[in-house]
Amino acid sequence: MTDADIALSAEAWLAQDPDAETRAELTLLLAEAAGGNDTVTADEGVSRKIAARESLRDRLSTRLAFGTAGLRGEIAAGPNRMNRVVVSQAAAGLAAYLLEHRAASSSGAEDRAPSVVIGYDGRKNSAIFARDTAEIMAGVGIRAILFPRMLPTPLVAFAVRELKASAGVMVTASHNPPADNGYKVYLGDLNHGSQIVSPDDADISDHIDSVARDLSVLELPRGEFELAEESVIDAYIALTSSLVAAPDTQLKVVYTAMHGVGWETFASTLGAAGFDEPVIVAAQIKPDPDFPTVAFPNPEEPGALDLSYATAREANADLIIANDPDADRLAVAIPDASREEGYRRLTGNEVGSLLGWWAADRATREGKTTGALACSIVSSPALAAVAADYKLDFAWTLTGFKWVSRAPGLLFGFEEALGYLVNPETVRDKDGISAGLAFLSLASDLALAGKTIADHLDAFSLRFGHFASDQVSLRVTDISRISDIMSSLRATPPTNFGGIAVTSIDDLSAGFDGLAPADVLRLWLADGSRVMIRPSGTEPKLKIYLDTHCAEGTLAERQAVAQTSLAALRAGAEELVA
Repeated sequence: MTDADIALSAEAWLAQDPDAETRAELTLLLAEAAGGNDTVTADEGVSRKIAARESLRDRLSTRLAFGTAGLRGEIAAGPNRMNRVVVSQAAAGLAAYLLEHRAASSSGAEDRAPSVVIGYDGRKNSAIFARDTAEIMAGVGIRAILFPRMLPTPLVAFAVRELKASAGVMVTASHNPPADNGYKVYLGDLNHGSQIVSPDDADISDHIDSVARDLSVLELPRGEFELAEESVIDAYIALTSSLVAAPDTQLKVVYTAMHGVGWETFASTLGAAGFDEPVIVAAQIKPDPDFPTVAFPNPEEPGALDLSYATAREANADLIIANDPDADRLAVAIPDASREEGYRRLTGNEVGSLLGWWAADRATREGKTTGALACSIVSSPALAAVAADYKLDFAWTLTGFKWVSRAPGLLFGFEEALGYLVNPETVRDKDGISAGLAFLSLASDLALAGKTIADHLDAFSLRFGHFASDQVSLRVTDISRISDIMSSLRATPPTNFGGIAVTSIDDLSAGFDGLAPADVLRLWLADGSRVMIRPSGTEPKLKIYLDTHCAEGTLAERQAVAQTSLAALRAGAEELVA
C-alpha cells in the first residue's frame, strides 16, 4: 500500500470506529507519521515518524485472518488487530453465514431461525465484544443468547448443545499475553458444539470480508438480545459433577485460576460432587485482564505456578490444580522433594496418559465394549498403548480440539498442550473444569489405596511401557526461515536424527491416513522413537516434538533407555534449529 492508500484506509477506519480509545490511538499514529509532534527533538521526531508509518502499514495493509481458530490478536486500532470494528464485522459475517445456512435447508433443525450462544472471559474488552456480537446477531433476526457474566470457555461449547443452538461464540484469547483477545466460534446441529473446521471457516471468512468491503459497522442493524438463564450453568455443573463422587477422606488441594474465570465454576462443581473447597492462590483467584502476578498467563510457562508452589508448601498440599485464564486447559503439580519448589508440574502428556487410563478403566467397569481414545498427532503415543491394552479404538487427529472432539465414538481425548476432554457426552471441546475434577477423583482414589500420582505414573510405565517426551522450538523473526527448513527437509530427507537411523518419514502435506493436509513431517526411528516437525499455527515458531518408548526390563531400566534416546533426539533437534 502507498502512503496515500494507508491514509485513505485510516480515514475509512476512523469514520466507522465506535471506540474512542482506538480512534484516539489511530489519530495519534497518523499525526506522528506526518511528523506533527512538536514536543520532541528532531532526531526523535524522525524516529517516531518512521515507527508510526511502519505501525500504520502493519495495521492497515491487511486483515486479521479468520480461520479454524477464529480470530486472535493484539487489542488495537486497524483491521489487522482485535477491536470493535473487526469484531462487529466478524459478528455480521457469522450472522450472514448462519442465515444462508438456514436458508439453504428446506427442512429439519436448520429450517428454524438460527440461534447463537455468546460467552466471554475477563480480558480487556471481552464483555464489550460479546455485547456487540449479541446486538448485531439480534439485529438480523438471529436469537442471541448472551451469558450473564464472564464464564469459562467450556460452558459455551456445552450451551450450544444444551440449548440446541446453531452456533456459539466465545470471546477469549485463552492463555495469550494480556494485550491480546480473540473470537472462537462453535457450530451446533450435526457439529455437536465443536469448533469450526474447513470448509466452514473459509465460508464464514468470505462473509466477513464482504461485510468489511461493503458496509460500515455503524450501518449494521442492532437488536435486543436475551441473557442465558442460570439453569444452563446449573445443568453444566450438575452433569460435570456427576462424573465422580468424593471419597470420605479427601486430599489437601491448592487451586489457581491464573487471574481467569475458572474459580466460580470449578468451586461449584467440586461442591456438587462432594469435594472440600481447595486452598486458593488468593492473588490469582479473581479475573484480572492485566495478569499482574505472571509474566505470561499460561501454566506451561516457567514461573507461572510459582505462587501455587508457595501456597502448596505452606498448606502442605497433596495436589495443585491450575486452570488457564479461560479454564479450558488444566495443569497439575504433585509433591516432589527433589525439586527446590517442592512440587513438579506434570507434562500434558503425563496428565493425558493418566486420564486416558482412567477413562478406559472407567468404560470397562461400566461395561462399555466399544469406543475410542484420541489425541493429536504431536501428543504422546502412550494413549495408543492404553487403547490397545483395553481393546478400544484409537484415533490420531490433527492438532487442535476442533479435530480431537470429532473422533468417532470418543470416550476421551487430549492434546499435549494441557487440553483434555473427559466428558464428550457433555462438552465437545477441551475442558479444564471437568478434567480437573476427574484428576482429583483419580488422585483421591489412589490415596485411599495408599498410593500417589507418582506411584501411578510408575505403574503406567510397568503396564504400558515407559514413554518420555520433550519439545524443542525455534522462534523466528523472519517467518520464511521456517518454510525454508521444511522445504529443505522434504528435498533432502534426513537419514538419521540425533545419531539414530530414520527408518521412514510420513509427509502429511497432502493428507495421510485419513487426516486432512497439514504442514507436518513425522519421522520414525530405528529404536521406535518418533519425531514430529511442524510450524506453529499461532506463533512464529517451528516446533519439534520428541517421543521415545521402552517396554522391556525393570522400571529403572525402561526409564533409563527412554531418557537416553530422548537426550539423543534433543541433540538432533537442537542441531536442526541451530
